[in-house]
Amino acid sequence: MGKKYKRVFVVVLDSLGIGEMEDSGRFGDVGVDTLGHISQYRDTFFIPNLQKLGIANLKALKQVPPVEKPLAYYAPMREMSNGKDTMTGHWEMMGIKTEKPFITFTDTGFPKELIDELEKRTGRKIIGNKSASGTAILEELAEEEIKEGHLIVYTSADSVLQICGNEETMGLDTLYHYCEIARELTMRDEWRVGRVIARPYTGRKRGEFVRTANRHDYALKPTGQTVLNALKDAGLSVISVGKIYDIFAGEGLTESNKSKSSVHGMEQTIEIADRDFTGLCFTNLVDFDALWGHRRNPEGYACEIEKFDEKLGILLPKLKEDDLLILTADHGNDPTYSGTDHTREKVPFLAYSPSMKGSGELPEFDTFAAIGATIADNFGVKMPSGTIGESILDTLQ
Repeated sequence: MGKKYKRVFVVVLDSLGIGEMEDSGRFGDVGVDTLGHISQYRDTFFIPNLQKLGIANLKALKQVPPVEKPLAYYAPMREMSNGKDTMTGHWEMMGIKTEKPFITFTDTGFPKELIDELEKRTGRKIIGNKSASGTAILEELAEEEIKEGHLIVYTSADSVLQICGNEETMGLDTLYHYCEIARELTMRDEWRVGRVIARPYTGRKRGEFVRTANRHDYALKPTGQTVLNALKDAGLSVISVGKIYDIFAGEGLTESNKSKSSVHGMEQTIEIADRDFTGLCFTNLVDFDALWGHRRNPEGYACEIEKFDEKLGILLPKLKEDDLLILTADHGNDPTYSGTDHTREKVPFLAYSPSMKGSGELPEFDTFAAIGATIADNFGVKMPSGTIGESILDTLQ
C-alpha cells in the first residue's frame, strides 16, 4: 500500500504531562499532574483549538468541558524508558528505549572526582559548580574567571554541564577544547550527562557581560539508529524545528530550524506547512519547560499554552487532506510541584487529519514509540534494528 499521509507534523509541547505513571514514585514524583494542576490553578483557560481536538476529553480540566465530537484521536502514553528527561522522551518517540537514565546534578553540583579531573585536564581552577541561571552566574563570577584565569562550570535542572568562557580573554577554541574534555569525562555512567554546552560571552566587568551566539552543544548521539535515520535514508524530508537538532545531535535530519521561542517555533511550523514536501516536520516547543515548568510558574505556563493554542488555530486550516498532525509531550514538569526537576508523567497523544472519518478515544499506549512506528509504517520505511514501537496507522481512519 502507498503512503497514507504525504506530510506528518509532530509537535512536542515540551513537558506537558497529564498525570503520574504507575512508577512515578520511584522517581520521587507522587501526585504530579502538569496539565491538571495548571488547570486547577486558574479560573479561566482559553484553549478552543486544543478543546475541539479533544484535550479535555483526554484529560478532565476544571474550566474546559469535553466536546461531543472531538476532531482528533486521543490517548495517554506511558514512557517505557528509564528516565524523565527531554532526550530520553524524544529518543523513545523515534524508537529508542533508554535503560540508563541521564543524570542531573541540580541539587548537589558535580562530584569532587569529576571537578578534580576537569581541573587537572584544563589546568584551571573550577568555580561555580552549582545550578544557576547563565546570566546570573556571569554577574557573580565572570570578573574572577577573567582576572584569575579560573573556569566557570555550572548546571541547570536538566542533564547538562555548562562551561563559560570569555571570547576575548580565553578564546573560543580554548573554550571548545575544554568542553570536548568535559564531554569525554561525562561519558562515564556515573557522570553521564545529556549535553555539555559551551557558553561564550564578552565584556570585562559586571553589568557588561553578554552571552554571544557562539554557543556550542556537545550532545550525546542517540544510542542507535532512529526512525529519523530511516526516513532520511529513504529520501524523505526530515525537517526539525527548535531543540530537535540538539536532542538528536543532528542525526537523521535533512533540515534544521532554530527557534527564538515557542511562539516562533509555531510560526516556523506554519511556514513549513505552506511548503511542498514529503516526509516529517518535527517541532519541539521548549518554553513550556524552560521558562515555566522549571521555574515553577503555573500562570506563565497557562499563558504559554494559550499562546500555543492561538498559533494552532492558524496551523489547522493549512493542513491538507493528506497531512497528519500529532501533538504530544516528552515528560512532565509540574509547576506546582516541589523542586525544579522534570516529573515522571504520562503524556498526551492527539492525532488529526482533515481526511479522518473517525475520532475519539484510543487505548493507552505503553510507549511513546508508537509515534515513530506509525510514521515509519505510513511511509513504508523499515524500523531500524533494535528499535521499539508498534504502528497504529490502521486505527487512524
